[in-house]
Amino acid sequence: MANSIVLMAILLLPTLVMAARPNRNPFVVRGRVYCDTCRAGFETPASTYIPGAVVKLECKDRRSMELVYSHEARTDSTGAYKIWVNEDHEDQLCDIMLVKSPQLGCSKVSHGRERARVTLTRYNGIASDDRYVNNMGFERDEALSGCSEIMRQYQENEE
Repeated sequence: MANSIVLMAILLLPTLVMAARPNRNPFVVRGRVYCDTCRAGFETPASTYIPGAVVKLECKDRRSMELVYSHEARTDSTGAYKIWVNEDHEDQLCDIMLVKSPQLGCSKVSHGRERARVTLTRYNGIASDDRYVNNMGFERDEALSGCSEIMRQYQENEE
């Protein structure tokens, strides 16, 4: 009886230790924030990337929708951000969302491009720890000159 208890403890100990400590390799959530200079609703060749923009990662419990994790980050000089996440958010809904643009004239959130879903679990078949998120954007108050030519090119490609 005592031997079986000791054997069970030896078998369960590694599992308990693994569950109690954070992941050795954190997830790295990566994305970019752009300025929709043509007010097209998507990135165009005229779009620029916004340094110093603030984004936020939020993970919510799937059933109660209660916030369980939140972290903010700023974009670098190329408009890119990285957020390191040590925990596995297995059954949670995680989204990156725009918070603030420091760029005058390009601080209105582009509808439909203000958030992106990200999967933060290792139990889904994704081998890499890197998680690439769709780019998100703000739009200019007024479109730049030259945008009508860019938009005309998109219309020609549709026909």
